[in-house]
Amino acid sequence: MQAVCITLSILCLSYYLVLVIYAGITADFAWIWILAAVMLGGTGGCLAYGKTHPGFFPVWLRDTGYTVLAVGCAVFLFLCVQIFRGMTWSGSENLDYVVILGAQVKGTVPSRALKKRLQKALEYAQKNQDTILILSGGQGSGEEITEAECMRQYLVDCGISEERLILEERSTDTRENLEFSNRLTGCADAGTGVLSNNFHVYRAVKLAQKLGYRQAEGIAAPSDPVMQVHYVVREVFALVKEKIKGQI
Repeated sequence: MQAVCITLSILCLSYYLVLVIYAGITADFAWIWILAAVMLGGTGGCLAYGKTHPGFFPVWLRDTGYTVLAVGCAVFLFLCVQIFRGMTWSGSENLDYVVILGAQVKGTVPSRALKKRLQKALEYAQKNQDTILILSGGQGSGEEITEAECMRQYLVDCGISEERLILEERSTDTRENLEFSNRLTGCADAGTGVLSNNFHVYRAVKLAQKLGYRQAEGIAAPSDPVMQVHYVVREVFALVKEKIKGQI
């Protein structure tokens, strides 16, 4: 067991270095891999010490530790399965609305994540000509325009009529994306797709259902393959947080 912990610790540290090189030192939530490496390495070291010093760990402490680990792994795997389910969702044809969730804009240019969402939105819009697109996202740090305006410019440049676009420019997170979009359009009472990068779709749909969306359907856009593992792990923690807050 200690060998497994040490190996996983090394893998976590290696992945952290990959994230830093690929996405920069400020990559959101990247610190979790350092924490995981330290915890796994420490656990492996303690197990190795306990093996050479019988009786160092009381039986009750050892059994409690294994129980907590088993429960934690079970919860983690269950949530991963739900996230992976969301990655396969594509939404029904001819939905009344599709809410495109905003993501970071670099100046006036969509980030990699947002561009993938927009490409998926363009694909859906071209196949379903009567669907209205709700572009949802406010303006954050480092953004010269709102995320909604950035999405509008991209889609109009790709040939989508402005008459099919509704901009929601106040929201700062997923819950607000959905709440403010409904206030603008009443889309919670219609057939509505919720479009985001694949790892995010399950949580977004659960939030929509909690907010009263009667027919919320996920539409999964691709995600960055290098960041995919990181995003899934981050989503697990986000789901736990939302559940504790009673938002899903």
